Amino acid sequence: MKTDDLVAMLASGAGAVDARAPRRRLVLALLGGASVASLMMATWLGVNPALGGYVQVPMFWVREAFCGAMAAGGLLAAYRLARPGVALAGVRWALAVPVVALWMLAAAVLLATEAGSRLDLVRGVSWTECSVNIAALALPVFVAMAWWMKGLAPTRLRLAGAAAGLAAGAVGALVYTLHCPELAAPFLGIWYVLGMFLPAAAGALLGPFLLSW
Repeated sequence: MKTDDLVAMLASGAGAVDARAPRRRLVLALLGGASVASLMMATWLGVNPALGGYVQVPMFWVREAFCGAMAAGGLLAAYRLARPGVALAGVRWALAVPVVALWMLAAAVLLATEAGSRLDLVRGVSWTECSVNIAALALPVFVAMAWWMKGLAPTRLRLAGAAAGLAAGAVGALVYTLHCPELAAPFLGIWYVLGMFLPAAAGALLGPFLLSW
């Protein structure tokens, strides 16, 4: 068979590409990963019994908004990096603004607090475990994100892995808020951010191995 004939045969059998398929696959990955992370949190750490009272505290919603904004920014970065040649315009701002805003709030809180009490705001009651717990809850989400990305065509594999890890870390942090008793901005600005960036660093290291195609 001649090359031209082969190309014509393959082209004639090509069907229309469903542009919505990557989005559906992403939603499926997120639902699966977040469900497993939520189950892990409930069975391993437990839902905070005081959670119902937290909804009346403004900092609870600040914490949720921060985690949600980071998750949205991470997912936007991952969605664009999952396809070759797509620009990252605006993604850096989407990720930087929530972190800088939280850090500014944390600085204001620390400046308004007596020097002897500032360390308590940074440490809270769970600083030794918070970041590790967030990273652990991010693991099933990261696996699901890697599965989703593998089905597309990422070319910047380290950056794509980092974006998947950051998105997973933010979703893991959002799930962790159902257990976490910490609401102080200085605590969130250090240990929550670290918990999100640990999976991002792991994703950057593993990206070339997990996402190659």
